[in-house]
Amino acid sequence: MSTATLTPTEALVTATPRTRPRLPGQKPFAPLRIAAFAVLLLLAISWLLPFLWAVATAFKTESDAASGDPSWIGASGPTVEAFTAILSQGNVYIWAFNSLWTAAAVTLITLAISALAAYAFSRLDFTGRKWLFAAIIASIVVPPQVLIIPLFYQMLAFNMVDTYWGLILPQVVAPAMVFILKRFFDAIPIELEEAARVDGASRFRIFWSIVLPLSRPILASVAIFVFIAAWNNFLWPFLVINDTTLMTLPVGLQTVISAYGVQYAQVMAQAVLAALPLIIVFLIFQKQIVKGVATSGFGGQ
Repeated sequence: MSTATLTPTEALVTATPRTRPRLPGQKPFAPLRIAAFAVLLLLAISWLLPFLWAVATAFKTESDAASGDPSWIGASGPTVEAFTAILSQGNVYIWAFNSLWTAAAVTLITLAISALAAYAFSRLDFTGRKWLFAAIIASIVVPPQVLIIPLFYQMLAFNMVDTYWGLILPQVVAPAMVFILKRFFDAIPIELEEAARVDGASRFRIFWSIVLPLSRPILASVAIFVFIAAWNNFLWPFLVINDTTLMTLPVGLQTVISAYGVQYAQVMAQAVLAALPLIIVFLIFQKQIVKGVATSGFGGQ
């Protein structure tokens, strides 16, 4: 029987995998996809192994951790001595609260400032708009360490050293987040705002009731990234805070370890405790993170 006389169903059944027509929505077989998956799997394993080693070391005794034995479980077996030693410090819970409070405050203030600035650059036409936005883009490439000394002198002038505001305010300026949000706002159809303006809505009402609800994925991603950066920030809290009751968790735990020398199991326990809240945040909001990163514009653009 010639292929010209076959029905569409018979042609699909008798066709070889190389010549078989692709069904709607079916992805074509591509060796490059398998190779890419293998590379990504190797990269994931290369990142996961050090983290698992840190967790395993945190459950060892100090003698097993310092022995150099490459086994995952020490000779004495798993133990929580390192975690008990860290948590027995009375200020640990105060430091954890300080980290949570400052990271949440930095996130909320950064979101408010960045969203308003991004919307102004996206929708408003004012003198010097392009030059000011170019300056914001240029500031992204400036290393934050360059601004440490000017910021510290500024906090001294404002009497904000050893205060929560001195810890929070220098972290709320995020030019990269303004750029990301502006790109997202640019892709939102202007017709939605024009229709609301015809109905008598003010500019702020349009921003609050139309733009922000449509921007929830990117706002969630920005919030999580800012929260993680604020939680992990060590250099600025280390410089601006001397009062032990105002220290954040990374700074406070480091002072405990420095006072008692290098305790490898406690160092790893500190790393696990500091990373645990971030892991919980990621597990809860992972869908928003992936959706926000994948969505660079409205309608999948």
